[in-house]
Amino acid sequence: MPNPLKEGGDGLRSVSVDCLRPEDAAVELERLAAEIADHDRAYYQQDAPVISDADYDALRLRNEAIEARFPKLVRADSPSRRIGAAPVEGFAKVVHKVPMLSLANAFSREDVADFLDRVRRFLNLSADEAIEVMAEPKIDGLSVTARYVDGRFEMAATRGDGREGENITENLRTLKDLPDRIKPKDLLGGGVPEVLEVRGEVYMAKSDFRALNERQEAAGGKVFANPRNAAAGSLRQKDPAVTAARPLRVFFYGWGEVSEIAWKTQAEFNESLVDWGFQANSRARLCRSLDEIMAEYVRTEAERAALDYDIDGMVYKVNRLDWQERLGQVSRAPRWATAHKFAAEKATTVLKEITVQVGRTGVLTPVANLTPVTVGGVVVGRATLHNEDYVRDKDIREGDTVVVQRAGDVIPQVVEVVADRRPAGARPFRMPDECPECGSLAIREAGAAAKRCTGGLICPAQAVERLKHFVSRDAFDIEGLGAKNIEAFWAEGWLKSPADIFDVEGLTAKLEGREGWKEKSIDNLRKAIEERRTISLDRLIYALGIPQVGQATARLLARTYGSWAALKAAMAEAQDREGEAYADLIGIDQIGPSVADDLLGFFAEPHNRDVLAALESILDIQGMTAPDTEGSPVAGKTVVFTGTLETMGRSEAKARAENLGAKVAGSVSAKTDYLVAGPGAGSKLKKAEELGVTVLTEEEWLDLVGGR
Repeated sequence: MPNPLKEGGDGLRSVSVDCLRPEDAAVELERLAAEIADHDRAYYQQDAPVISDADYDALRLRNEAIEARFPKLVRADSPSRRIGAAPVEGFAKVVHKVPMLSLANAFSREDVADFLDRVRRFLNLSADEAIEVMAEPKIDGLSVTARYVDGRFEMAATRGDGREGENITENLRTLKDLPDRIKPKDLLGGGVPEVLEVRGEVYMAKSDFRALNERQEAAGGKVFANPRNAAAGSLRQKDPAVTAARPLRVFFYGWGEVSEIAWKTQAEFNESLVDWGFQANSRARLCRSLDEIMAEYVRTEAERAALDYDIDGMVYKVNRLDWQERLGQVSRAPRWATAHKFAAEKATTVLKEITVQVGRTGVLTPVANLTPVTVGGVVVGRATLHNEDYVRDKDIREGDTVVVQRAGDVIPQVVEVVADRRPAGARPFRMPDECPECGSLAIREAGAAAKRCTGGLICPAQAVERLKHFVSRDAFDIEGLGAKNIEAFWAEGWLKSPADIFDVEGLTAKLEGREGWKEKSIDNLRKAIEERRTISLDRLIYALGIPQVGQATARLLARTYGSWAALKAAMAEAQDREGEAYADLIGIDQIGPSVADDLLGFFAEPHNRDVLAALESILDIQGMTAPDTEGSPVAGKTVVFTGTLETMGRSEAKARAENLGAKVAGSVSAKTDYLVAGPGAGSKLKKAEELGVTVLTEEEWLDLVGGR
């Protein structure tokens, strides 16, 4: 797995968001997207997170704060648009017909109040209208979905990346909490939908976890770090018999695909779960005000230690289903729910050494190597220190006794130094002026806070990390070419460019007789590489490692241009910043001048063009097929909203338009199809009239899309 500390160094992170310049904000958003993606993979795929929940949440909060200040810089691969991580190998993949979403986070009473206010604004509710919220404990386990057809259990899957998970049907079937058939009396009474997909969290009780570890230790087996890891590892066993021997349980709390929804509230659904024979958390409470919500939060936190299962916060869900449907979702989370996290745990330890690592983009990252310490039952030994400003501002030195904090089951964050325990002679940390990997000059550009290696392509750390990215799971996904093998092949001089990977015969011939490589493993690698000669356009774009171009942006570009030839031609034409091709590029939703500059810079660089030419000659690049939007009167149309909308909030209007296949833009151009103008429309209305764009009132828009 990629080392998250390699990409975690962000010298701008200690700079106040209010003080960031746009160009610095764009750089930091790029790094945050990469770092959070690494942490998502560690948590969701390997069940081995490497930073604390609090540290992880701080990264997301920082990302969201920058996006709020610079909305035009929001990246299509932003963590705010992403859920979990891609499914692991070893299980068949399952595409979720209804995405399994993550949750936005709240950390204070003010955050919860903001959540309620956002709901009111979106639904255009009055300030005094009550919003009923179902509050329930947030179980710290593994998210799953179970599908029933005609009352019989048919299939189960993990969340994966939210769109695609792992098929764990036979493993989940072993859980005693999961009914194989929903109660016959309900079927006879017609109370169960023909298709019912229930979603929940698999966990291991604390008492069962302790007993399991005692058995494992006595037998000389693996001792698990915490109940969450034990549950996830047990559920992902290739042999269902191993899963059956583990004391796993499951709480259900939501639904996915359902043939017919009869319930009108979240509370009614919870009652139905119990009637159908599922386990639902009995601590769920219906709250009717902010005060009631906070009282439930305080009560649950106080009783947390006495519970026989781990929780890391509360989840609040708007109770009314019709409101949930109207609120809908953003890319990674529903608008009608949020998670309210509990406070972090803390401990002290000694920071033995600060080392520096180099990431794919050349960023130098300081890393704290700690004397192992147990925090909340987990032994931890190191953590990222983010950047030199973070170290300087907290005056962190080698030999210091430091306070670390942890919220969950992962490595802690250095919070502060215990000054009166500093050893004599401890010296301030100083970032090196040279790259520790290649010796090239490491510079900190004016206005930036991060040092970067200037070695570029000659820096082995950067080159190797780029190759790792190229073959990573979300890119070419070549089994057998993991991080260690990439490093080894690079050191041997076998791989210097992505095209070298596809010299299959030359590469595999060199492996013959090499320690650790047998005939079968060499043959498997040969087959894995050959299978990837055919690649989808979006995966190729992502694999190139273009700054600010993550998975979501890659898919967006693939959908927009359709083919590799069209994309390459457009990037060549868009080099003229005054031309139509450039205007089209920055007019794509979520792609502004900053992302465009990185794209065009990549395609303009001679070395990159050589790499692309080599890849074109050996790959079959599959174009992106547009989704079926037949029946939608606005599919493929570009729509701009302006003025005050009276029957719905602006956000709801945009969300509904996008769900119908329309492209929602923020400004009017000659390519705009409709301007929906409410009272107070100004310059956009004037420009639309000048350009001959069709102008609709809110009522006319609703008539067009069938929303009345």
